[in-house]
Amino acid sequence: MNAVPTTTRLELPVLEWSALDAGARRTALRRPAQEASDDIRNAVARIVAQVRADGDATLRALTRRFDGCELDALQATDAEFAAAEAALDPELKRAITEAKTRIETFHRATAPQTVSVETAPGVVCERVTRPIDSVGLYVPAGSAPLPSTALMLGVPAQIAGCAQVVMCTPADKGGRADAAVLYTAALCGIRKVFKLGGAQAIAAMAFGTESVPACAKLFGPGNAYVTEAKRQVSALAEGPAIDMPAGPSEVLVIADASASVEFIAADLLSQAEHGPDSQVLLIACERALLEAVRDELARQLATLPRASIALQALEKSRLILAASLDAAIAISNAYAPEHLILNLRDPRALLQKVENAGSVFLGAWSPEAVGDYCSGTNHVLPTYGYARAWSGVSVASFVKQITVQQLSPEGLRAVGPCAATLARAERLHAHEHAVTLRLAALESK
Repeated sequence: MNAVPTTTRLELPVLEWSALDAGARRTALRRPAQEASDDIRNAVARIVAQVRADGDATLRALTRRFDGCELDALQATDAEFAAAEAALDPELKRAITEAKTRIETFHRATAPQTVSVETAPGVVCERVTRPIDSVGLYVPAGSAPLPSTALMLGVPAQIAGCAQVVMCTPADKGGRADAAVLYTAALCGIRKVFKLGGAQAIAAMAFGTESVPACAKLFGPGNAYVTEAKRQVSALAEGPAIDMPAGPSEVLVIADASASVEFIAADLLSQAEHGPDSQVLLIACERALLEAVRDELARQLATLPRASIALQALEKSRLILAASLDAAIAISNAYAPEHLILNLRDPRALLQKVENAGSVFLGAWSPEAVGDYCSGTNHVLPTYGYARAWSGVSVASFVKQITVQQLSPEGLRAVGPCAATLARAERLHAHEHAVTLRLAALESK
């Protein structure tokens, strides 16, 4: 068991927010992965260029280098899918199916709907949806495989009806994709699964290789390299769109004296164990609560198999003393967390003040871990503070929304003069003529 000694004391000082100047506050809310941004940016640029230039040969070489395995075939075979299903524990299969049902229920209910509105007599405006033709899904493995991410991406892609769905997930040392990930992919109708990870997988799906199809839009979370790769390929000519910047996991908890110290610590550790570049923050108005949680973190940490990973994340995490709950929510809005837990006596009272967050969990009985798996919402969410402007993955992420309008002669008579006046004001005379020509034709009848 990879645990830390029970006597370990976490070096997590309590930061009194009101005593910090603006610079210290910015430092306190800085993500760990952003500290090495120049090195990451340069490394990713080299990988993307190599994959674009040499395709499958580079993918094999980078897989050998980073994943420590030789791949006979980049794509998972039918035999591998069958072996994965046969090897998987029946209880896990049932849990995956149960989670898929709830995720489908929520995502179908929140999918974009066709809308038709008559904005003036004889003027009908509509919005229709069409699936994105080809999408690429990235399912991390890293220190642990994530079949839940295959669900979170595969289910909305299936509901949207995307014609081609490609999935990349890293291989293990034996050159195999995780059995649970393969099983989940098949359950979502995805058979094009490639045993590729990291920035090279993103580059492959972005521009295509001899084996991997190019995709119009890329989805999925990952480490800082994956996130940077998504950002870079989306900025290149002919590059794909991306769902959002979704990098190392993070959670911010706002708690009051009613909250269980054990619950708070467990929620913080559930995110810290994702990876050493994850980050967790706790904000409270009671110093005693912050200190009690710090002690409880050390106690629970000693029991975790992934304690060494969680400890690295905790070393760059934060305990913040706020003057009030209003101040706490202001700090949270500035940080814009991927996950926000309001472990409060009356969480809904504070919900209305939440402006920036990927997903919110209300009250003592709503652990973020349930949202990661099977409550029904999506766990692919914006990180790095991008929740200020980005939303989590949904069916809307996998479709294009196209507007349509149809005018009858009466409709053109009603709105045409307005369009002509505006076109004239903008000195776009061909625009004006396209309208007035038709109006004149109607008058001559």
